[in-house]
Amino acid sequence: MTMWVFGYGSLVWNPGFEVSHQMIATLPGYARSFCMRSIHHRGTSKAPGLVLALDESQTASCQGVALAVAGGKEAETLEYLRERELISSAYLERDLDIRLDDGRNVRAVTYVIDPHHVQYCGGLPLEEQARIIAHAIGGLGPNTEYLYNTADHLAQLGIADSDLEWLSGRVRRLCA
Repeated sequence: MTMWVFGYGSLVWNPGFEVSHQMIATLPGYARSFCMRSIHHRGTSKAPGLVLALDESQTASCQGVALAVAGGKEAETLEYLRERELISSAYLERDLDIRLDDGRNVRAVTYVIDPHHVQYCGGLPLEEQARIIAHAIGGLGPNTEYLYNTADHLAQLGIADSDLEWLSGRVRRLCA
């Protein structure tokens, strides 16, 4: 059996594990948004940045990438993902059903936001998100890099996300 991981943010352009193949997939019941304050990777505790998370919403769905983990690499991939994604416990690890573009339904390891966690900040206006992203820098670099890489890679894959497109343009103008 193939182990699948659902990527909707940085996993799209930087999975960090060996992927045997990937395809576009849709996760129902969740929306991709900058609803998590980043105090490690793209900001600090004194000046948090924002990173994408999946916010539960019965009326939403999120298009992303299903990443098939290379055979024999499942345990080390899961260990790596837990170290990377669960650094502050703001994400919850879930096995969720996703629909692949070829019509198959599979279970995928998926990281969703804990709406009760202190880093959760759902509902921030887009302009406020842009201002935060334009200035935040964390251990992995500027928050702008995270936004641009994610927006650019989703666009290359043909995945439309109007909020990310707007934010990318607005942050570029703020940083000009």
